[in-house]
This record gives sequence, structure tokens and C-alpha cells, in this order.
Amino acid sequence: MLWDPLAALRTPDDPAIDVLMSGTVFLDIVFTGLPHPPAAGTEVWADGMASCPGGIANLAVAASRLGLRTSLAAGFGDDVYADFCWRTLADQERVDLSRSRRFTGWHSPVTVSLAVDRDRSMVTHGHVLPIGTAELIGDPPPSRAVLTSIGEGAADVLLPEWVAQSRARGAMVFADAGWDPTGAWDPALLASLAGCDAFLPNDVEARAYTRTDTPQAALRKLAEHVPLAVVTCGADGAIALDATTGEEVAVPALQVDALDPTGAGDVFGAAFVVGTLAGWPLVDRLLFAGLSAALAVHEFGGSLAAPGWGDVRDWWFGVRSRAAAGDPAAQCLRNRYGFLDDLVPTTHVCGVRRAAATIARQSDLTRPA
Repeated sequence: MLWDPLAALRTPDDPAIDVLMSGTVFLDIVFTGLPHPPAAGTEVWADGMASCPGGIANLAVAASRLGLRTSLAAGFGDDVYADFCWRTLADQERVDLSRSRRFTGWHSPVTVSLAVDRDRSMVTHGHVLPIGTAELIGDPPPSRAVLTSIGEGAADVLLPEWVAQSRARGAMVFADAGWDPTGAWDPALLASLAGCDAFLPNDVEARAYTRTDTPQAALRKLAEHVPLAVVTCGADGAIALDATTGEEVAVPALQVDALDPTGAGDVFGAAFVVGTLAGWPLVDRLLFAGLSAALAVHEFGGSLAAPGWGDVRDWWFGVRSRAAAGDPAAQCLRNRYGFLDDLVPTTHVCGVRRAAATIARQSDLTRPA
């Protein structure tokens, strides 16, 4: 069966879509286990390689695997890369692409990610989509939530109009901060947070936009502009402040052997949205989001690594087993994540088959004799 974390809340009048998002889908080619970055004129062999839909697809896959009914509006080319990404998202990951379009002669954006010493570097190529996001989405459909990104450049500090329309129809707005390649970190972005319900930047972004020196100071500054502020702090965990209640929470990061950080922020965001829509306590939402991100970085490949409920269940049952055997570290985790007893499925959960590690078009189809 497929696990639905919102099953107890659903009514016949609810929107068919839980989360709506829009953005650029890249073909991600990820190399892992590199001993060092390649120097000019040299060749470096990687221990592992994977290909998968990336960019906004990381967020869409993460949300879908955690049981949210996910709709993505994106542009796709007419090349083999686009075939692969479309098929993976629609058929394998159950992402609704009814508001996505394919464009003749527009080739897929591509990112090559190099994972070296638990960090990554990227090389990207692509072209501007032939039409804008507003035209692509049109009249946004009803949804429980929309996920968007703001601040990807000095001129991009406002929420898209379709996001405001969705919020006016009852959708919660979750936003993260895109990296500002200009280095301006325009504080005018803070004014746009009035149109959001939650804002989830990382530590560097939060401090840059608020002109503060610590993530705690940045969090409190952000909470002056948005009802719920969340700042992710990498190995130091995450902090959140609910401005409507005054509740402030800090949770530690789950310690794992990180293999590839690609897409970890998207997994954190998707998991936090799940908990918010389901009405969980703030501390449980942060812990669950951190756990989901930790499970993701323990694997490689961006959207390939996004965990589902089966992965969460396996991890939790493993913790309980070790705790019962007397492992002190597992007993600590057992206490901290005890809320999972009421959340994870107790029976087998069908997992979504992960994307193939390389692009083998129609490789799993029966070939004619």
C-alpha cells in the first residue's frame, strides 16, 4: 500500500492537490567518491555515478515520496533527457505534470554535480524557458499548499502572482531562499515574506538577508516578517520560531555518514510541509524534517536519495531494536523520536522504485523478438 500521512484529515471537499510548485527541471548527473576535484588537463575517476531529475524535481520527488499529492508546473524539452525526466517523475514518482509542457527545439538543462569530501561542486548549462511561469501555470488549481523560492537574484525579491492567487484561495505558502549569485542579498526580500506562511532559509541565507551575525538573531528578525520562521544550520540542526504563539524550538542534527548533500534542503522542506499540513507539534516537525534530510544525504543522487515512509519505518524499527538491546545511543534516539510510534506505518509500505543509475532508455521493457 501507499502511505498517506494526511489520510485522517481528508474530506470529499478537499482539493485534489496537496502541494503545487513550479521551477526548472534539470537532468542531474552526479559523480560521487571523487578523491579530489579534477585539475586542469587531468582526468579523475569517480567511485559512483547516478542520473536523475534535479532542480525543482528534487522537491517534487521528496514531497511525493512522503505521501503528498504533488503537482509540478515545469518546462521540458523534446530530447531524450526530457523523456527520461518526464517518465521518471510522472510514471515512477507519481508527480502530476498536467500543468507542465514540452517545447520543441528547447533542450533540457543539465547539471553535473561532483561530490568531493562531503561537499559538492556543480557545472550547469541551460537556456531560458520560452514562456514565463505565469503563462505555464495559468489559473492555479486549488491546493493545500504551494512551495516557492524567492531571492534568487537582486531583482527577484517578490512572490510570483500565482502564489498570491493560491494563498487567496486558502493554500499555505512555504518559501525558501534561492542562492543570490550577485551577493547583494537584498533585504527588500523581507517585505515579500508578508505573503508567506512559513520561510525556510539556511543559516547563510538567513544571516545574509537579515544582516545579523548568528542564526538565532536571524531567526528572530525573520519572525518579525513571517508567521513561521525556520533556519536550517547543517550539522548544528535546525531552529524555528512561531511568531503567532511565541514558541521557539531548536533541535540537533541526526549524525550520519553524509555521502552527498545534493537535495538535502529540499527533503527537509518537503518533510516539514508534511508535518505542518498534518498538524504536528513544531518540535516534531523539525525532528522529522531533519531525519528525512539525514536519510537523504546518507545516499547519493539528489532526488534518487529522497526517502519515503518505508525508509523512515526501516530506520525507526532499527532504532527501536537496538534500544531494546541496550544500546545507549539508540535509547537516546528512541526517546527523542518517540513521536514516530504514532506516525510510521506498522505494516509493509510499497516503496517507489528509484530511478536507474544511468540513462538506459526503455531498458526495462520487453524487446520484440
